[in-house]
Amino acid sequence: MSSENVQTKWGQFIPLVIVFFFWGFVAASNDILIPVFKTAFNLTQGESQLVAFAFYIAYTVGSLIYMGISYLIKEDLVNKIGYKNGLSVGLFISALGTLLFYPAANTGSFPLMLAGLFIVGLGFSLQQTVANPLAIALGPIKTGSQRLTLAGGINNLGTTIGPLIVSFAIFGSNTNENTTASIESVKIPYLVLGFAFLLVAILLKFSSLPERPELIEEDDSQDKTSVKKSALQYPQLVMGMIAIFLYVGVEVSTASNLPAYMESKLGFLTKDVAPYISLYWASLMIGRWTGAVEAFTENMSLLKILRFIAPYLAFGVFLVVNAIANHDLTPFYIYGLVIFVLIAADMASKGNPARMLLIFSSLGILATAVGMVTTGMISVYAFTSVGLFCSTLWPCIFTLAVSGLGKHTSQGSSFLIMMIMGGGFVSVFQGWVAEIIGIQSSYIVGIICFAYLVFYAWKVSRILKAHGIDFDQKVSGGH
Repeated sequence: MSSENVQTKWGQFIPLVIVFFFWGFVAASNDILIPVFKTAFNLTQGESQLVAFAFYIAYTVGSLIYMGISYLIKEDLVNKIGYKNGLSVGLFISALGTLLFYPAANTGSFPLMLAGLFIVGLGFSLQQTVANPLAIALGPIKTGSQRLTLAGGINNLGTTIGPLIVSFAIFGSNTNENTTASIESVKIPYLVLGFAFLLVAILLKFSSLPERPELIEEDDSQDKTSVKKSALQYPQLVMGMIAIFLYVGVEVSTASNLPAYMESKLGFLTKDVAPYISLYWASLMIGRWTGAVEAFTENMSLLKILRFIAPYLAFGVFLVVNAIANHDLTPFYIYGLVIFVLIAADMASKGNPARMLLIFSSLGILATAVGMVTTGMISVYAFTSVGLFCSTLWPCIFTLAVSGLGKHTSQGSSFLIMMIMGGGFVSVFQGWVAEIIGIQSSYIVGIICFAYLVFYAWKVSRILKAHGIDFDQKVSGGH
């Protein structure tokens, strides 16, 4: 890394995070499409989860295509075409996917709808491959993970407003008597989204983003590990791939099965579920804004203040957006108390990604268990709080999994992005489990996912310390 790269390049970082916003907007909007498609196409709960499956499996297929092309041309694809071009191409592919919603809506074709979502996800796969390392590269390495967390916070701004906008586009205002939606009502919001993809692709093409940024060369590996010829020879990565699979799985399946739970057990109408889906994804934004404060300052006193201001500022964004949407905010004020648990957990982690993963995953188990054994709104708040405890898991797992990989870091990153497919597999699996033991009991799937993450946090810390990597020492100066 150049010695001149001593602060975050905000002029380049800000246009980059637009694509992070899109990923969140579409991913959370899928949770509104699931109950709409379930009713319109008369699907079972398991079949309705094919919406999530089609979207998230595209990440795996996209990664395989990426690696295949790189192998055939004997050069890394992104290095060859450039980072800006990679982002623009990915956005163009996603825009093509949104075009399929028009004929799919006109013909009432569920497979064509799934194909459209798959192609959108295919474009996102290339964008993810480019944007994650680029976010880390646009500034000093010591705040790289905080920039990635901040980008994740922008992603969750998209997840917060996405369900509300798509729900409004499909159902109209919440005072509208319409409680169901025709498939044709889906096509317009996605065509508008496709136009936005193209617009941002052009914007990024002419932005100041570097085509070939100076990426970090990891030097944590000792000589005894440098003889390894593949990223897959590192246990922290292989176990981390499983962790990413299960983390994305529990994050997505908790939200995608929530509408069915609220409709079947609490009597909610489909159109009234959107604010709670929005709260779930806003919970990830709340957690990520809290974890990103170090990207702005190293002043300890200011950091302590920001750790309290940031989560409630993010919560305020959620309240404002829902107020604009004319939703009743009364049920959500009490959620402010739950945020105290997040703040305490963040402070207890002391910046150590392994400790943070352990604490937050344990709280994820607790929240899910409370949701399973309680009734009414308490169970809804418990399930939505899972979003709080998933909020920082991506940067934690990503950091732990690639630590010590040295020259194999970029290869390892590609394998991790491939495992985003867990969002599809785990959602479908929970949907099938729900058909057997009931929707509320099916959240046992989430507890199993979190249990592995607790194990990984404990195990990977030992693996890394055995190779001279101690995050307490590495980050002690920043906390």
